[in-house]
Amino acid sequence: MTTFLPGYPFPPNPVLLFGLLLLAGIVGGELVKRALRLPRIVGYVLIGLLLGGSGVNLLDAKIAKESWIFVDIALGLVLFDLGRRLHFNWLRNDRWLLATGLLESGLSFGCVYFTLTYLGVEAIYAAVAAAIGVSTSPAVVLLVAQELKAEGQVTERALNLVAMNSVIAFILTTMLLSWLHHVYRASWTMIALHPVYLLGGSLILGYLASVAAIQLSRWIGKHAERQVVALLALIALSIGAARMLELSVLLALLAFGVFSRNLDERHDLMAVDLSSVGQMFYVVLFVVSGAKLQLVELMTGGVIAAAYVIARFAGKSIAVMSLTYFSGARAGSAGLLCIALTPMSGLALAMVHGTANVYPDFGAKLGTIVLSAVLILELIGPIAVNFALNRAGEAKDAVA
Repeated sequence: MTTFLPGYPFPPNPVLLFGLLLLAGIVGGELVKRALRLPRIVGYVLIGLLLGGSGVNLLDAKIAKESWIFVDIALGLVLFDLGRRLHFNWLRNDRWLLATGLLESGLSFGCVYFTLTYLGVEAIYAAVAAAIGVSTSPAVVLLVAQELKAEGQVTERALNLVAMNSVIAFILTTMLLSWLHHVYRASWTMIALHPVYLLGGSLILGYLASVAAIQLSRWIGKHAERQVVALLALIALSIGAARMLELSVLLALLAFGVFSRNLDERHDLMAVDLSSVGQMFYVVLFVVSGAKLQLVELMTGGVIAAAYVIARFAGKSIAVMSLTYFSGARAGSAGLLCIALTPMSGLALAMVHGTANVYPDFGAKLGTIVLSAVLILELIGPIAVNFALNRAGEAKDAVA
């Protein structure tokens, strides 16, 4: 019998899901901002926890998996924006900032790795977890800075260090795939060529997207609205191409941003603001990230999570406190910069997710080590960045 009524259960609807996640996040963010005077990101994450497995389980594992495309888009926008801030000329002129980024990444990896192995974590799990721990959440730092309209030394140095440690984290996790393939007795072709394909292919894709963006902007001319549309189209194409070719969406979009900044010698690309468009996806990113986290993981892995957080913070802080003075930063900014590098969030989840796609069993066990630490840092990270930028006197709109 034919009927005009919809079938039940209702079929999955990505547009409906996006709208629900966005609305829930906006409500949660505003409540937390107005009631607790905390960054809105904290509210987005708490709403995710409430809707996920730690709460009413409205966003179960299947729905969270379907929403991952929104996470890719959000992280793609963030990483493109972050990559646009990484200027090679600045790094050449400020060698101490480059040295700080390299030392900060190396020490955070080493501190986390040796701490985890001391606690009995198997070496391969400790190494991948430490590689992920090198990264600082670009979404948290960028969004808190935008929310506060922050500008200044601490803000710019934090964003540049985040860009550097994100690149290094991607490279480390990709290189460690060879070890992981060896552990799982994959073919020598897979061991030798898979990391090369991921790194090389993602960088080439980012380079081609940047060349297309520069040439298209040159043809369009200095029209901000048209350039925004062109960039959004190329970002979407890059995400789709990376998924289709089994490349790293994250590395490709970061490379797209870096190349588009440093290859654009004629300044054809305008400094367009994608935040108004990206804000929708950023909200969904943190709601989904919160839904993916489980409070029970913190209960079972609390000691390892606490050790992970402390070791990571120690590694980053030792490097920053040691070298920031030589880079010409003003007195007192080093400690605030350490605090601004605290958060881990969607980027870490995406790297765990990428590893789980290759070896699900490994990814599940890796998740028990990393995700409990991410849960802690996803909640305290935005508060830490908010404090650091306010204390540095760089926030122009602290009550927004």
